[in-house]
Amino acid sequence: MSEGWAQAAFKSRVDEVLHRFVAREADAFAAVDPALEPVAGQLEAAVADGKRLRAAFCYWGWRAVGQPDSDALLRAATSLELVHAAAVVHDDLIDDSPLRHGRPTAHVALRAAVGGRSDATAGAAGADVDRADVDGAARSLAMLVGDLLMALAGQLFATCGLPAAYLARARPLWAVMARELIAGECLEILRTGAGPDTAAALKVVRYKTAKYTVEHPLLIGGALAGAGARTCEGYSAYGLPLGEAFQLRDDLIGLFGDPGQTGKANADDVHGRRPTALLAETWRLAGDGERALLRTLLGRRDLDAEGLDAVRDTMRRLEAPDRVEDMICARVGEALAALHELPVPQDAATALTALAHAASARRS
Repeated sequence: MSEGWAQAAFKSRVDEVLHRFVAREADAFAAVDPALEPVAGQLEAAVADGKRLRAAFCYWGWRAVGQPDSDALLRAATSLELVHAAAVVHDDLIDDSPLRHGRPTAHVALRAAVGGRSDATAGAAGADVDRADVDGAARSLAMLVGDLLMALAGQLFATCGLPAAYLARARPLWAVMARELIAGECLEILRTGAGPDTAAALKVVRYKTAKYTVEHPLLIGGALAGAGARTCEGYSAYGLPLGEAFQLRDDLIGLFGDPGQTGKANADDVHGRRPTALLAETWRLAGDGERALLRTLLGRRDLDAEGLDAVRDTMRRLEAPDRVEDMICARVGEALAALHELPVPQDAATALTALAHAASARRS
C-alpha cells in the first residue's frame, strides 16, 4: 500500500492505544470493589479482538483532507472502536448470542460472577442462586458493560490531544452517530419476526451498521481535519454503500461461514428470525412449498444441524446467496465510483480502495 500505511501496522497502533486505555480504566473500575473484577474483565475482553476498520476509516477521513499522520488523531480514531465494542456487547445481549470471537459473550461469561454468589436466606448455606436470577443479573451486568464502553469512547475522544476547536467541529456528529445506531438496533428488534421484506431489511442494515461502520468514522475524521461540504458529500457517497456491503457480507458469513473461523454461532439469524436481506430474498424467491418449510424452521431455538442445513439448502436452491452477492458487488462498485470522483491525495485513494475490498471481501 502507500508509504506510511499498512493495515496490519495500523491495527497494531490502534490495539496499543485501545488496550492500554481500557486496561487502565478497567483497573480503576475494579479498584472500587473486588466484586467488580469480573465485570472489569469484560471491558478488556470486549476490545481484545477486531479488525479496527472504524478507526481506519476515521484516520483516512482525516488524511484524505491533506492532514499528516498524528498520534492525537489516532487516539480520536481509536475511540470509535469503543463505540463498536459497546454496540457489540449490546447487540449480543439483544440477540442472546452465545459466542463472539470464539469466546462466551459478556452476558454468558458474567453468569459465573453471579452464579458464585450464595443466598444465606434461601434456607441452605451456600445455596446457588436460581438459574433465572443468574441469567437476569448477568444480562444486566452486560448491559452496563456496554454502557460504560460507550462512555469511555466519549472520554477517549475528548482527551485525545487534538485542539478543542477541531473536536468542536466533530462533536455534533457523535450525537447523529449514536441516534442512528440506536435507531437501527430498534428497527431490527421491531422487524424481528415480522414478514420478510428486503427493503425493510436494507434499512436496518443502513442504520444499524453501515453508518457507524464507514460513513460516520469518515465524516468524523473529515470534520476533525476541517473537510469541506463537497468532501463530506463524497465521504457519504462512498461510505453508505460500502457500509451496507460490509453488513451484507456479515449476513452471508454468519450463516454460511465456518464458526471455527468466524468465532460466532452460525444459526443466530435463523434462530432469531432476524430481518436480514438474505432471509428476505429467500422468502421473496420461495414458492408455496418452500415457504411452508421455512415456516417450520425459522425462529426455532431448538433447530438442530439438520434443520439448519435445510435452510441453507433452500437458500442455495433459490440462489438467494447469489442475489446478496450481487448486492454486495453493486454497492462496492458504487462506493469505488464515488471515491474516484473525490479530489483526495493518491495515498488516501489507495488506502480507501484497499479498505473497501477488506470490508466487503472478508471471510470472518
